[in-house]
Amino acid sequence: MALGLLRAFHEHGRRVPEDVSVVGFDDIPEAAYLIPPLTTIRQNFTEVGRRAIEILRAAIDGTGGPETQIAPELVVRASTTRATGEQP
Repeated sequence: MALGLLRAFHEHGRRVPEDVSVVGFDDIPEAAYLIPPLTTIRQNFTEVGRRAIEILRAAIDGTGGPETQIAPELVVRASTTRATGEQP
């Protein structure tokens, strides 16, 4: 979605990040090589899978499951800028 958004903004004359900031999710390998490089949320999918299995096992065994929240990581790149509070 973020890749398409970058293209659509470019095609309509909007500058990223000067006019609008864009943030993706999943931190695909290509994100760092886009123009501009895409700020993204990185999720540890190995840990997500491991926790899902633990929760499933706990449900089957009838025991309490593990903590289900896994903190994502914000990877800041050039597709975002600090908010200024100014209206375009």
